[in-house]
Amino acid sequence: MRIGVLSDTHDNVDATKKAVNAFAEIGVSLVIHCGDITTPEIVSLFTEWPTHFVFGNMDTNQAALKEAIEEEGHQCHGYFGEIEIAGVSVAFLHSHDQKWFNQVKSSGEYNLVFYGHTHQAEEHKEGETIVINPGALYRADYFSCVIYDLAQMKATLLEIEK
Repeated sequence: MRIGVLSDTHDNVDATKKAVNAFAEIGVSLVIHCGDITTPEIVSLFTEWPTHFVFGNMDTNQAALKEAIEEEGHQCHGYFGEIEIAGVSVAFLHSHDQKWFNQVKSSGEYNLVFYGHTHQAEEHKEGETIVINPGALYRADYFSCVIYDLAQMKATLLEIEK
């Protein structure tokens, strides 16, 4: 099973459409958005898959975002999401609260932790936990998102054309 992971779309509809098209071409089964959605218009781009959203520090109109997420049949997890997919425990958050982020990634409770906020793609391990930032689709040196293959426990970074 492959999942699409992205963050920091910041109302960049064009770049988000390109990421969504890449997810469709590769054949993801679900999507995780790690925050800074900023507008309900972004939410409507994910109709093809079950999508899990968390809020970021720029998501100031949370009531409208939550309503749009729920109207599309997706999951709104507030500021922190945790799900189990194919036996893999996954947490996702925006990471603007650094203390909370540090606690989550070092807790040992999750196989995977996805996060946003820094606008920089990266992957590392904290103990046995794989920690991944998919990058951003707004205000970044290059736009990116991640396809995560749960069977292989492997991330593939996709660069998205600006």
